[in-house]
Amino acid sequence: MESPPRAGWTGRQAVELYVRTYTTMLQSSGDIKIDSLVHAHLAMGSVLHPLAAEPQVDMGALLYAVRRLPNAIVRCRRVLMGQSPQGFKAVFGTDILSWQAVKAPARRRRWYHSGDTLAVLIASPSDIDDLVPTLVAYQIEWNKLHRLLQDVALDDADARSAGGAGEEDWRRLHEAWGDEFESILASIKRDECRIVIRLIGGSHLGYARNASRWWQPIASAMEEMGVREAPIYFVSSNTHSLVNVLTGVARQFEDDILDFVRRNDPELDDERRKLEAGHSRASRDNLLYYGARQLFDLHPERSRLRGRRAEMETANGIRHVPARGTGVDSAAQVFKISQLDPAAIDPRVGPVDESKLRASEACIVNVDYPLGLAAYHILRQVAEHSAWVAGVYVLGKAATLNAEVGDVMIPNAVYNEHSGNTYWLDNSIAAADVQPNLVYGSALDNQRAVAVRGTFLQNRDYLDMYYQGRYTVVELEAGPYLDACYEITQPDRYPLGESVNMAKLGFDLGIVFYASDTPYTQARTLGARGLRYRGMDSTYAAAIALARRILEREEALPARPMG
Repeated sequence: MESPPRAGWTGRQAVELYVRTYTTMLQSSGDIKIDSLVHAHLAMGSVLHPLAAEPQVDMGALLYAVRRLPNAIVRCRRVLMGQSPQGFKAVFGTDILSWQAVKAPARRRRWYHSGDTLAVLIASPSDIDDLVPTLVAYQIEWNKLHRLLQDVALDDADARSAGGAGEEDWRRLHEAWGDEFESILASIKRDECRIVIRLIGGSHLGYARNASRWWQPIASAMEEMGVREAPIYFVSSNTHSLVNVLTGVARQFEDDILDFVRRNDPELDDERRKLEAGHSRASRDNLLYYGARQLFDLHPERSRLRGRRAEMETANGIRHVPARGTGVDSAAQVFKISQLDPAAIDPRVGPVDESKLRASEACIVNVDYPLGLAAYHILRQVAEHSAWVAGVYVLGKAATLNAEVGDVMIPNAVYNEHSGNTYWLDNSIAAADVQPNLVYGSALDNQRAVAVRGTFLQNRDYLDMYYQGRYTVVELEAGPYLDACYEITQPDRYPLGESVNMAKLGFDLGIVFYASDTPYTQARTLGARGLRYRGMDSTYAAAIALARRILEREEALPARPMG
């Protein structure tokens, strides 16, 4: 990275002090009180927690934390972080897999609950950098609300007024806590929050071992599909975009989707009416893709519908591999390109040469994007056990310092805070590849991205430092992925603190982000809101560009010899 302006150095030091504080404390073999981290958290001045030191409740920070923790945290005062169930058993003599499995609404992790304890499996140090500040913010805001509710009745209006929450924020808190809302509010009024945490293990080898266990069922699926030795296009995105774009399965369920939307989602049904009346420029396919998620997750007959969907996807050469039993909670999909039906591919991808498609020997491995440093371990596993890496593509969400939520950002430089490396890219995706299918936002290429340690771990001075260096995209995974990309082509491990030219790699490289947060405006983040229908616009514009790039790469290959 170019030398950062000194103006932001104090902000960076505050973040680094916070990280060192909890990192060194977690080396202890005993429990650590969250109380002991509050001072460093406040001193950091996180842009996600701007009211941390104020007496009023920071609803944005509370919502962000609540969506990243399971509701069981309300009944727990001890959080144990570990790399594997075996590690928990060795230390505590207990099988956490026998505990109740619980989930957080907006962060994929494996949580297990028993009594007053939560155990969570972690995939890399990034999980610690994400989870610890989240727990600190949660405790701070819980205790503020506890104090404010003492002389207030717990009816909805009085409680909301005491907390200083707007109607929209209060509604989102209702959504996050669901049927437990009233009981959780009563718990907040009754008790202060005093959480303790402990880390079990945390070695580099343990994280690599987790990634190896994650890869094994994917390798087995590839073996069964006959693509174990195939060239691989590795994609880090989500588990709905590519499968929709390349199979058109949602269109096969159109009647079911629209009927379910009419009955259950007035907001999305209003979008449908606008589309059909010609009052919206949005894509009908995007509406179906969004509605399909609700159909398969919420419909009373979802098991039958999922079965039909699985049959269609299998016929298109697609195998889903759920994440099982490791801290790496990233599902995967394997696409056998030669089995795709060109007539079913999203028309926005463009014409597809069926003969070239059938002749393809390659496959796509799509991974539900991991958090931070887990990306390095995942791509290392894929590359190490693959016959050939034909391409690496990253489609993820990021905060933007110069754009709007829903815009698409395409970097040609990425600075990785973990390794200190700056990577200069020959990005295979350009604004012209995305903009034609982007209705609500803009596509910005030639941007610079910084891969940070965690979402809470930035303050205003820190962001100013990057912005003055023309770094406008703040994300978590691209830097670790690029460290792994370096090792795919070079004879040694990735360097530290160097400027690295990533042109002429020997494989295709594309990195695209859609803007989900605008930290400079302290606007509500996507993490507090959850993904809405309009968010599909940028996601699918980028996914279509990646799908087109992969298929064009295969079509450009020379024809295989006959006989």
